[in-house]
Amino acid sequence: MLKKIALSLSVATFGVVVPLLEINATHVFNPMWPGHARLHEVWQLGTNSMIALVCLWLAWRRADIRSAAALGLIVVLGFLAAFVLGPTYGGSMRHSDGSELTIAGVNAAVIVMVAAAAVLGLLWARPAAPRRLQ
Repeated sequence: MLKKIALSLSVATFGVVVPLLEINATHVFNPMWPGHARLHEVWQLGTNSMIALVCLWLAWRRADIRSAAALGLIVVLGFLAAFVLGPTYGGSMRHSDGSELTIAGVNAAVIVMVAAAAVLGLLWARPAAPRRLQ
């Protein structure tokens, strides 16, 4: 049960929390963003939310924590790769007004995603013990 809860909280970061934080004037409704960029933002939010739902289904209905964790890792590591590669394409975690939420000088979203990657990585790397025949 603890594994399912840990997985659920981890995928909720990109399936629920990120959309709640980005469907606003700084992202989806940002008038400074071209319409094409906003379309891609909504596409990414919708895709990630649907992947989170599949992860939850795999974990809670199929008891397949490992596959659910692998899918979650794809999303989380994709974010972290985009963050690390940001300087190569002009990407940034700063909002258009120049603000950035940081904790001890580190972007808060990066901290959350690193934590989610750690949890999902452990869940993926440690498969469940085989069931004993009765």
